[in-house]
Amino acid sequence: MTSPSAKHRLPIVVLISGDGSNLQAIIDRAADNLPVEIRAVISNRAGVTGLQRAQQAMIPAHVVDHTRFRARDDFDRELIRVIDRYRPELIVMAGFMRILGQDFISRYAGRALNVHPSLLPAYPGLDTHRRVLAAGERGHGVSVHFVTSELDGGPVVAQARVPVLPGDTAERLAARVRAEEHVLYPLVIGWFAAGRLKSSGGKVTLDDVTLTQPVEPLHTADERHASIPARGQ
Repeated sequence: MTSPSAKHRLPIVVLISGDGSNLQAIIDRAADNLPVEIRAVISNRAGVTGLQRAQQAMIPAHVVDHTRFRARDDFDRELIRVIDRYRPELIVMAGFMRILGQDFISRYAGRALNVHPSLLPAYPGLDTHRRVLAAGERGHGVSVHFVTSELDGGPVVAQARVPVLPGDTAERLAARVRAEEHVLYPLVIGWFAAGRLKSSGGKVTLDDVTLTQPVEPLHTADERHASIPARGQ
């Protein structure tokens, strides 16, 4: 996926495991005003819709099937090998459902982002929508965070909230959260691409200000989708 201005775009590799709806949101924004070049999409599962999305966008797509490796470290090494062919400056995990080892985490420290469907640190792990409903929560949401060795425990950059409505099912709640993911994730990636967002030594800064709590951008999805906020906004 290239353009005449590709040299001014941040090279990224996107990791997926399934449908790739967040991948599609990034592809769509990259065709608009998100300054990234998606150099490759890698899935740990064959035959998933996300690979088709990549191929339709003419992005190189690869499968590194975790079931073909006897040891987790062997999988990680092969994943690293494929990623590094594309020399990305940011690794974007978009529904990538594998726990990665310390060597992988250390190699991409400060330049790997993930999106998680809850308001971290609440509800790390799987099945968040059902768990939120079972707990009787009145609110739910999505978090974008840097990746560390702690599962869903890296520094949270930004969050978006959605209400839990009477009669909600896990499916309905998931759909509202997913709509927020598709706006928030490209927004945060854009901050990183613009050099505004940095992570080093466990400290995260946005516009040179250390974040002590997650940023919550504008709550109107249409407004957030309109443009990536400029420095100082």
